[in-house]
Amino acid sequence: MRPKRSSSKRPPDDPASEKSAYQKALARLARREMSSAEVRQGLTRDGFTDAAVEGALGRLQEQRYLDDSRMGERFARSRLGDRALGRHRVRQALVQKGLSRGIIESSLRTALAEVSEADAIDRLARKYWRQKAGQEPERRLKGLWAFLVRRGFPAGLIGDRLRALWPRWGDALAGLEPAETDES
Repeated sequence: MRPKRSSSKRPPDDPASEKSAYQKALARLARREMSSAEVRQGLTRDGFTDAAVEGALGRLQEQRYLDDSRMGERFARSRLGDRALGRHRVRQALVQKGLSRGIIESSLRTALAEVSEADAIDRLARKYWRQKAGQEPERRLKGLWAFLVRRGFPAGLIGDRLRALWPRWGDALAGLEPAETDES
């Protein structure tokens, strides 16, 4: 049996060392791309001083190892295209990563210009339809609509795509679409 690891991390030898903070941040960025806010939070949690953290972040940004705009665009494109999530879920994830509203909206615009939410809905809908073949079509359509809303797609777009795919049962969607003020 292995001994338990200590849950508390050892504080840095020199919490004011910008060089140590920089190296620690580079190690984090080598594992995955992160936002400035995520790196800042991690370094602060590790016990580095604010000055060391800000110095390390400045150096990383200057060397383009840390670029929130680039990270936001890649993340949005990946979630929309590869994971078939809708714009609302992607926006929420970018907020959690600590990106600014401007970067979030710009990242979404760029990703939506390259990746079609309608195609993702169609792909997910067909797969769901096959998997739930034992259910009656009206019930299946309502479940599919709810599934796609939870994935973050705009309700209006979902309704349009499902009516286009299964026009015969489009009436089953009546009353499901909530009023949306923001279709972007």
